[in-house]
Amino acid sequence: MTAHQTSPSDLVPDAHHHMTIHWHNFVKDDDLLVTEASLAERASIVGRVGLMLLGAGTGAWRVREAMNTVARPLGLTCAADVGLISIEYTCFEHGHHYSQTMSLPSSGVNTDKLHAMEIFVSNFAETLTNLTVHQLHTELDKIDLKKGHFSPLQVGLASALACAAFVFLLGGGPIEMFCAFFGAGVGNFVRRLMLDRHITLFANVSVGVAAACLTYAGVLALLRLGFHVAAAHEAGYIGAMLFVIPGFPFITSGLDMAKLDMRSGLERGMFAILTIVVATLTGWVVAMLIQLRPANFLPLGLSFWPLLGLRLVASFCGVFGFSLMFNSPVKMATTAGVIGALANTLRLTLVGFTMPAAAAAFLGALLSGLLASLVNSQNGYPRISLTVPAIVIMVPGLYMYRAMFNLGISNLDVGGTWLVQAAMVVVALPLGLACARILTDKSWRHAD
Repeated sequence: MTAHQTSPSDLVPDAHHHMTIHWHNFVKDDDLLVTEASLAERASIVGRVGLMLLGAGTGAWRVREAMNTVARPLGLTCAADVGLISIEYTCFEHGHHYSQTMSLPSSGVNTDKLHAMEIFVSNFAETLTNLTVHQLHTELDKIDLKKGHFSPLQVGLASALACAAFVFLLGGGPIEMFCAFFGAGVGNFVRRLMLDRHITLFANVSVGVAAACLTYAGVLALLRLGFHVAAAHEAGYIGAMLFVIPGFPFITSGLDMAKLDMRSGLERGMFAILTIVVATLTGWVVAMLIQLRPANFLPLGLSFWPLLGLRLVASFCGVFGFSLMFNSPVKMATTAGVIGALANTLRLTLVGFTMPAAAAAFLGALLSGLLASLVNSQNGYPRISLTVPAIVIMVPGLYMYRAMFNLGISNLDVGGTWLVQAAMVVVALPLGLACARILTDKSWRHAD
C-alpha cells in the first residue's frame, strides 16, 4: 500500500501533491482493543508513530526504535527503511505481513511534538494497549493537531535574539549586534510567512536571507547617517543570516551515519548542504550588489573574565532563541540554554587557549551530550531537543560564508581553507554527541 501524509509540524504546511492518510479509516471494529485488532489496524499505529516522529525532526534510529517499541506489545515484528521525508516499513506476524510507504511534503522540526510523541511511545506498553485502535488514533490526532507555541512575529524575535548573540560570539560588538537583531528578525519573520504559505525550500531560504542582509545594511546605513558609525561595522551582516543554519539535519545526519543509517544520514546531510549553499550564495549575491565585505570584526578589547561572563550570557541567549525557533516550550528552551551556555563557553575558551577549532567543537558537543543525558534521566526531555539547539550555535556559519564568498571571487586558496575548517568542525560536532550517547545510552551503543 502506498500513501502520503502531510507533515505533523506546524512549521511545514500541506502540499497539493501530498495526500492525507485518513487513519481512522483503518478501523474495522471500534470496540476491539488494539491488541485484538487486525494486522493492518495494528500496523497503522506503528507506521503513524514513525511518521509523526520523522515529521518532528528526529533521526532515523529514534524513529525506528519508537516503531519497534510500539510494535512489540502489539505482537508484531517491524522492519523500517527511514529517509529524510519518507518511511517504507513492513510489519510481520505468523507468516503474514503488511507494508506501507509514507512520505511528508517537506522536512521540519517541532521539539514540542517530539517530546509529546516520546511520552506517548514510552507509555504505550503499560497503558495505551488498553485502548482501541480508534482511541489510539484520536490520541495521536491530539498531538498531530497541536498548534505552535509562537507566532511568526515571536519566531522572528527569537531569531533576532539568537543571531544578535551569535554575532557577539563571533567577535562583533554592540553595533553589529543591533543591526543583526533587526536583520535576523525581519529575515526569519519573512521566511516563516513563506513557510506558512507553502513556499518551497530554495525560495523561502533565499528570500529570508536576502531580507536579513538588506535589513542589516539598511539599519547600518541609518546609523551611519544619524550617528556617523564607521563602515567597518558591516562585517556583522553575516550573523544576520545565520537563522537558516539547518542544525537538526546537520546533527541527525551525523548521528544516523554513526548508527549505519546511511540512507537517512546522506539525505539529511544533502538537505543541510543544499540549505547552506542556497543561503551563502544568496548572501554573497546581495553582498556583491550592495558592496558589503566579510571583513574581520573590530576588536572589543575585553579581558578574560568579562569576556567569559558575556560569552555565558550570549551563549544562553543564542541557544534559547534557537530553541524557541524549534517550537520548544520556554522551560525546555531555558534548559537547552543553560546546557548551551556551558558547552559553547567551554569551546570558545579552549579556542582562546589555541586549541584547534574542530577539537574544541568536539569537546563542547561532548559536554552538551553528557549534560543532555543527565537532564533526560531527570525530566524526560528528548536529548536531541536539548543538544541540537545547544550546538547549533557552534556550527561554523561564518566559516561557510567566507568560504563561499572567496570561492565566488575565485580566491580559491582562502576559500578552500575556510571550507576545510568548516567541514572539520561540522564533522566534530555530531562525533562529540555520538561519543556522549555511547557513554550514557546503553541501547544506542549496541548494534542489535
